[in-house]
Amino acid sequence: MSVQFIDPRGPRFGAGITSVLSLGTFAAAIGAVFNTTAAFVLMAVLLASFLWSVFSPASHPYQLIFKKLVRPRLKEPSELEDPRPPQFAQKVGLSFAILGGIGVALLSETVVAIAAAFIFLAAFLNAFFAFCLGCQMYLLLKRAGLLGK
Repeated sequence: MSVQFIDPRGPRFGAGITSVLSLGTFAAAIGAVFNTTAAFVLMAVLLASFLWSVFSPASHPYQLIFKKLVRPRLKEPSELEDPRPPQFAQKVGLSFAILGGIGVALLSETVVAIAAAFIFLAAFLNAFFAFCLGCQMYLLLKRAGLLGK
């Protein structure tokens, strides 16, 4: 199986959007802006986004926006990356979004706030510092032999 390498700026672009959504979710969950309903709706949007990115990444709106509107305006990337670490990172994000979904189901602003905070932290680090926590987890697990070849 050959790996189709990707432009690393694509996942970073998506992480920027996720940062904004998750920060808004957190702020609404703690009552700083909007209300609890907004926090629950935004968490549902994050959950749907992560589900989409895991199960159909090529058709994800962030990917399409990057590919059609952003990428043509950029220079060629200086390097390409293996898509498996970012895909793993999306699965980690999905696990936190599921936690947030459970918080919505339980009508718990606290659980939603905690999930949104973790999502924000990871997305922010990726978007603004090019440090992907999920990718680093993938590499550590791979080196430890806990992930397949």
